Amino acid sequence: MEKKVVFFDLDGTLLNENKVVLESSKKAIRALQDKGIYTAISTGRSPLMFDWLLEELNISSYVSMNGQHVIFEGEEIYANPMDPDMIHDLSTIAQRNGDGLAYSNHQMIKVNAEMHPFIYPSYEGLRLDYPLVEMDFYKHSPVYQVQLYCERKDTQMYIQRYADYTFIDWGDYGSDVLPKGSSKAVGVQKMLEKLGVQKENSYAFGDGTNDFEMLAFVGTGIAMENAVPELKAQADFVTTSCSEDGILNGLVSVGLLESNIFENAYS
Repeated sequence: MEKKVVFFDLDGTLLNENKVVLESSKKAIRALQDKGIYTAISTGRSPLMFDWLLEELNISSYVSMNGQHVIFEGEEIYANPMDPDMIHDLSTIAQRNGDGLAYSNHQMIKVNAEMHPFIYPSYEGLRLDYPLVEMDFYKHSPVYQVQLYCERKDTQMYIQRYADYTFIDWGDYGSDVLPKGSSKAVGVQKMLEKLGVQKENSYAFGDGTNDFEMLAFVGTGIAMENAVPELKAQADFVTTSCSEDGILNGLVSVGLLESNIFENAYS
């Protein structure tokens, strides 16, 4: 049998609205692994924000920070740090405007303000602790992704100023900022090369605007029912929502698992 791999987005996909992995999803992933199908995470989050999940799901490979950093079996195989001069310029303007920033790499996340009114609810919604403040973090450490927190109407000013960067909106106030051309698809491609898996044997689940490139790139793209409408229109399959056994049902729909597999081995 040819090698296959499945990539899972986190928020709104593998994690439901309560940031919990359904038991059906855990069993489905274990069933894939037992069949020799490789499983990996592909997310906009920094690794610090999901390290607990890797052990729980027996997964050791992931694409993080929207393709900016890739780990295969615990080994870094790709990293694309952002330009510190650009981050400095962005930080200066954000500080002047009272906007929030978070600086992310594979080891830590730092922010530019204490209890910023837009950063705090975003982390609270993710069930994560508020990061430590270090405005000059980018001056001595690599940064793979910046999160901008501001009113949606103010994002356009940043987009116009930084034409070589992509802004991916999420939540009410957050935007991921990364170099133009970067995406989860870039990280997925690096992983496929390392695994030696043909693109047609790759699958990915997603729900958000940062999943467009990934679902278009893989052999089979699966959107959750709770996904943004544009992603559902693009996907090869649409499964049930992240709270309604969407991972299990999607894997059955694309033929990677049998509908009665739990009755036979996991009941």
